[in-house]
Amino acid sequence: MKKRDFLAALATAGTLPATLPASAAAQSKGPALLTVTGAIPRANRGPFDPVADQMMHKQKLTFDKAWTFDFAALTKLPGMTIRPTLEYDGKVHTLSGPLLTDVLKAAGVTLTGSMRIALRAVDGYAAVITGEQARTRRYLVATHLDGQPMALGGLGPLWAVYDADRVPEMANKALAERFNSCPWALYHIDVA
Repeated sequence: MKKRDFLAALATAGTLPATLPASAAAQSKGPALLTVTGAIPRANRGPFDPVADQMMHKQKLTFDKAWTFDFAALTKLPGMTIRPTLEYDGKVHTLSGPLLTDVLKAAGVTLTGSMRIALRAVDGYAAVITGEQARTRRYLVATHLDGQPMALGGLGPLWAVYDADRVPEMANKALAERFNSCPWALYHIDVA
């Protein structure tokens, strides 16, 4: 096994020694699950690449800079848990992950009430909410459903969701109408 592959395997397993140089730790970062673009003050990746960013290319997205999160970066943010009734089975489920506002803050975004936040899923479905809605509805970037990481092909690996049972204007709606602004399989956020 090559040294770089070995170090990457250790980092993925969470056993990377604290004394490893920062450059080696940066090389072992996991794949990006979430990309934040738009009105962001800093970046940890370069501009849109029409070859490497094929899904974004097919969805006609472009950007000059981005902030990306892998699974470990998202789960290191302060987390919270909600227990909404989900439309898929009409049962209460436990969802956990960081607040969307904390994810945006980690990307350097200063949230304003009128800010436009586009939440995009891997299938191209997009919902646009305001900064005020993100804050008052307490949107999560859910990473776990009923205590288990969410898989791609299900609702995950990330889901922008809130506890609709506890948001009065949504709780009064039919269950099938409560989550229209909650794309599952979330992979991209654009801030304007």
